[in-house]
Amino acid sequence: MGKKKELGLDSMGVQKTMRTSDYIGDGVGMLALNGLAGIVGQMTYFYTDKVGMAAGAVATVLLLSKVLDGFTDLIMGKIMDSAKFKSGEKCRPWFKIMLFPAALIAILMFTVPHAGPDVQLGYAFLTNILLSAVVYTAIAIPYTSLQSIRTRSLEERGKMGIVRAIFSYLIGMILAMLTIPLTNMLGGDQTAWIKYGVIIAVIIGGALIVLYAKTKETVVSEAGIIEEKMVPEENVPFLEAIRLLVKNKYWVITLLANAFMGIFASLSASSSVYYAKWVLGNDNLVALLGAVGLIPTILGFIAVNPMVKKFGMAKASYISAFIGIVACAVRVFTPYSIVSCIGCGIFTSFASMIPMCLIGPMINNCVEYNEWMYGKRMVGMTNSASSFGGKIAGGIGGALIGWLLALGNYDPSLAVQPKSAIIAIFAFSIYIPLALFTVQFILFRKYDLEGKYAQILSDLKERRGKQ
Repeated sequence: MGKKKELGLDSMGVQKTMRTSDYIGDGVGMLALNGLAGIVGQMTYFYTDKVGMAAGAVATVLLLSKVLDGFTDLIMGKIMDSAKFKSGEKCRPWFKIMLFPAALIAILMFTVPHAGPDVQLGYAFLTNILLSAVVYTAIAIPYTSLQSIRTRSLEERGKMGIVRAIFSYLIGMILAMLTIPLTNMLGGDQTAWIKYGVIIAVIIGGALIVLYAKTKETVVSEAGIIEEKMVPEENVPFLEAIRLLVKNKYWVITLLANAFMGIFASLSASSSVYYAKWVLGNDNLVALLGAVGLIPTILGFIAVNPMVKKFGMAKASYISAFIGIVACAVRVFTPYSIVSCIGCGIFTSFASMIPMCLIGPMINNCVEYNEWMYGKRMVGMTNSASSFGGKIAGGIGGALIGWLLALGNYDPSLAVQPKSAIIAIFAFSIYIPLALFTVQFILFRKYDLEGKYAQILSDLKERRGKQ
């Protein structure tokens, strides 16, 4: 048995397992994941405006890669649940295994060959599959599953989600503010973007080194002692795990909510450069929009913990969704206003950030519900199957941009875009986000697991005591 240490209880009487250094070490993982995700978010613009690929073809390639990517999540979840490393761990070893592949693919994404359209599309498809379906997935599924393995405390899971979101937004905002100005400063051509990929590769590699060194897999014994080892778990057949998850209404809610959040995140990551360039008139305004985005980030990090304490995770999330609905509705009537774009963008960023902090803990709360209802925790499958929906949704978000641009007769070589292209930009920047916030509001209203959680843990403790 590993080293033991006594820690206090949370407000529900659940044993705590986390210290400040644990939260920080865990949060650093988001630098690696969002570094990879940030690359994907820029690829539509890179492919169309820097390599010269057709927008519609790019959209289809990105969607197909995301569909395949989603299915590999399910495979990775099963692999993680079944893995048997010598250390007895299930999550942490993957961060070391994927260190070199993650750094390498960050560079290869931008080395699209100067060849015919078919070769370029084939290369784009292959590299997107390698990044998202293989490298990102092999890091993300173990990383998200750590929340369930590391602690059973809703309070600590919530704090893990908040700290992860802080790191996520740090790298996200840095990429949003600096990608276009930095690549323009480096020359603005494909070579400049390859240099940019090298920078991101260094960030990703460093983050994975820290994550591997600082994280651990911890469980709590019934005596309240912290044991640094993984609890053996029953190997549930793949189809049986899917069947049980679909019967878990809370998992279905988080699956759908995560999917719509994925569409919104994908649209947000890729749409701002088009909006800044063709509606506001200057693509370097992306840096200003990103800088202003720091305001809701800071406000959100200040507000999320008090909101969770007062309202709970689900209610805090649907209150935030309502704020997003109002902000998007205002932009519908003021689409050309930079003041409206910036002002309402502050509120939509805040509205998206709160559930982004909390969706991971809400998904992992379903693990205890699985055990309570079916006697099977299924940590990896619970996280991977929900991520499956989120990734396909993210692919849909990216594809929507390309498809709408194609329908709007978008042509990056023109000095002024036709009205149809501007309407397409309005659609993926304003109208669709409005619909997404509305659906999220409805879904989070249905999630009432938190009110049952204390009783679930009590029942599980009693059940284990009889075994």
